[in-house]
Amino acid sequence: MKDTRKVLFDLFDAVPAQETVVFVDETLKLGGHAQKLLGKNAERVVERAAKAEEFKGKFKTSLRIPASSELPVECLTVVGIGSAAERKTPVNEAMFNALGGYCVSHVRGASLSVVADFPGLTVSGADVAALAAGALLRLYRFDRYKTGKKKQAADEKAGALATLQVLTEDPKAAANEFKKDRAMVDGVLAARDLVNEPANILFPEEFAKRAAELTKLGVEVDILDEKALKKLGFGAILAVSRGAARESRVVVMRWNGGREGAAPVAFIGKGVCFDSGGLSIKPAAGMENMKGDMGGAACVTGLMRALASRKAPVNAVGVIGLVENMPDGNAVHPGDIITSLSGQTIEVINTDAEGRLVLADLLWYTQDKFKPKFMIDLATLTGAIMVALGQEYAGLFSNDDSLPEQLKAAGIKTGEKVWRMPVDPAYDKAVDSVFADLRNSAGRHAGCCTAAAFLHRFVNDVPWVHLDIAGTAMDSPATDTNVSWGSGWGVHLLDRFVRDNCEKK
Repeated sequence: MKDTRKVLFDLFDAVPAQETVVFVDETLKLGGHAQKLLGKNAERVVERAAKAEEFKGKFKTSLRIPASSELPVECLTVVGIGSAAERKTPVNEAMFNALGGYCVSHVRGASLSVVADFPGLTVSGADVAALAAGALLRLYRFDRYKTGKKKQAADEKAGALATLQVLTEDPKAAANEFKKDRAMVDGVLAARDLVNEPANILFPEEFAKRAAELTKLGVEVDILDEKALKKLGFGAILAVSRGAARESRVVVMRWNGGREGAAPVAFIGKGVCFDSGGLSIKPAAGMENMKGDMGGAACVTGLMRALASRKAPVNAVGVIGLVENMPDGNAVHPGDIITSLSGQTIEVINTDAEGRLVLADLLWYTQDKFKPKFMIDLATLTGAIMVALGQEYAGLFSNDDSLPEQLKAAGIKTGEKVWRMPVDPAYDKAVDSVFADLRNSAGRHAGCCTAAAFLHRFVNDVPWVHLDIAGTAMDSPATDTNVSWGSGWGVHLLDRFVRDNCEKK
């Protein structure tokens, strides 16, 4: 989904919109450009209103000042950035994203001007672009299935903002940086749309069709249907979908923006479009959330959109496995032994541990076919990662040391944080099976770690990272940049990671 709202970058002396936002720190003093724009009486008006409302300029607090004959704007909103000690957050992309989202959450007009003048801070074009990107991320709503009065109420709640004008010292630099950020935003919104769709609409074949639309951006897309998967030997994926009326699909997306012949970077996503648990069926309460069990595949699809939209100078491959996990008479049983694409046999202990079966075939296929520099997989894999980390961090597992550090740095910049978890021989031993090469479940203890150990069996010497995003991709807590059930988590993180580490400077 591409946001159709206009984003304009103008000089500080441009005529502001009817609704205007300015920033102050704990001193309540306006920046020089804001003072010049609003006139000599502006600071006095702000101080008077702040005293009346006990506004102290603390980080992400606001003061709304309605029309005044002393101001050249109809409505002024003052947003606090606080002091460095009070903010307790680095001055980076994530902070400016958050401020952009916070600003638009406090206005209701059709046109808004934000004066990107931050007292005490030196601001770059990239920072200004991040402010605008955060605003667009916050404005996203998924209400396409509301009708009549419900639709009207949803539209009113979302606000009518159509144009965002950002006043800055160097609008050209901000606009150039925003081209890349806009691509990232479009990728995040596309991922949110996918996660939010109900499973009766977004089943494997439909998901594959939507991924195929990336060909319009220059992405090469190949779709493997069940006939092709059987021929190639995708035994683990096909076992998951045996009980489903909907056939499975594997989608391969390739963006060739780098040097011809250079090894690609690879991103792999779990795409269980609905997960009933199979014969190891889930409890009814909360099962509706399992429409979001394809958050990893949504992220990979959104990332490939972002890379293609900004013509990233990198070769990248995205591989997603799309299935439904359902219980019918043909469904795989607990205790069954299946053969994966790698040739390794797997004892199915729990049919609700299906995501790792999907990823097992995808990891093996990707490393064998594309010989990538590294592989990063994303999956809403375990409830155990939520017990460990809640919804603030995604769990990171790796056979490498440099990739986790690079992803950690990207997470700090974007606010999509990761926390490294152990990959240990003890967990590897736990997935051994008495009857087969390995088993797909090792019980409750350290469930996220034993799941990662299972995946590790399908990775040879390729540098690899597994991101368990069960806590971050769906049923997401509201933030300054997202109030949607589906967060699109991971697109921003990985786009920043690719920008910083994989593109030739």
